[in-house]
Amino acid sequence: MSSQSSVAFIGGGNMARSLIGGLISRGTAPGDIHVSEPVDVLRDALAADFGVQVGADNATAAAAAGLWVLAVKPQVMRAVCEALAPLAQTNRPLVVSIAAGITAAQLQRWLGGGVAVVRTMPNTPALLGAGVTGLFASDEVDAAGRERAAVLLSSAGRTVWIDDEAKMDAVTATSGSGPAYIFLLAEAMEDAAIAEGLPADAARALVLQTILGAARMLTESGEPPAELRRRVTSPGGTTQAAVETFEAGGFRALVAQAIANATERGRQLSAAND
Repeated sequence: MSSQSSVAFIGGGNMARSLIGGLISRGTAPGDIHVSEPVDVLRDALAADFGVQVGADNATAAAAAGLWVLAVKPQVMRAVCEALAPLAQTNRPLVVSIAAGITAAQLQRWLGGGVAVVRTMPNTPALLGAGVTGLFASDEVDAAGRERAAVLLSSAGRTVWIDDEAKMDAVTATSGSGPAYIFLLAEAMEDAAIAEGLPADAARALVLQTILGAARMLTESGEPPAELRRRVTSPGGTTQAAVETFEAGGFRALVAQAIANATERGRQLSAAND
């Protein structure tokens, strides 16, 4: 018999681990969390670190819970869902997917139809509780289901509801893949600083703290990025010289094209997994 207050994680990787830790820190009892994970070492670590119920059988974990978190790789999602479809039709759980490129319609079809599905796209800073997640709910999800999904994902950072699922690929391209863009910028800044003669350790410290400080200014000041940029760009100064170089090199167009390409790739992955 499933318990509506219990949560089943189908997959126990890094993102699932982050969400489990967040749920427990917010008061969810470890006994109310069931995890199915085929890799012994991951399964044992979850049991040891959090005291949650673990096993290797998806149906056993899912049967105990009213909320299922599908945390498996996109390429195996169809097989996982189709195997769980009879149970989904019987128990009618709230199903939350954190797989990139898998649509709510696909999940519905693979689970047999009529199931309340929330498609989400968290990003890797969720592992630190500093992530952001876009969420889309199927028509079967009621207000209580939306609230429960938001509470689950808010344990990993901020949440943003998206009303049009077609825009979820843009969420993936912007925030899901976005940390890699910042890492690339940091990498390029470090390399450039070292090329200008700074020691590697100094370059690393300067770049990392600059990015952290700028991110805090963006999130805490309430000002738009353009205004913050204007304030630190003195006419004829060093910052203006650098910003003009970025602009002359087509920086904005390059970012726009990168996100457009990532969005299209998300659509392609969805089609490939259908």
